[in-house]
Amino acid sequence: MSGRTDSGPEPSIAEDGEEYAEEYVGDARRARWTAAGTGVLLCLAGLAAALLRLTGAAPAGVPAAYALGAAVCALAAVLGSQGRTRRALWLLIAGTMVMALGDQFD
Repeated sequence: MSGRTDSGPEPSIAEDGEEYAEEYVGDARRARWTAAGTGVLLCLAGLAAALLRLTGAAPAGVPAAYALGAAVCALAAVLGSQGRTRRALWLLIAGTMVMALGDQFD
């Protein structure tokens, strides 16, 4: 008895037609492409940084941090392409933070 008083029957999907569904499908597709593309870009940047630090005189933890961050971003790209955009976003943030931590030790 503590439910909302203004709730009524939900409008049927048939009333909104195909426009409603196409709008959300387009948004989901754009989110998947963005998550996958950003993950691939950050993965490549992390791998390049790891290779550059590996050939230099940096401590061993620095290229390892870049490589680990790149691996996390690669996983985010895979999840993003499968539609798990929220988890991909958090993994992109975590991977970038790991790479930034590696940069602090350099």
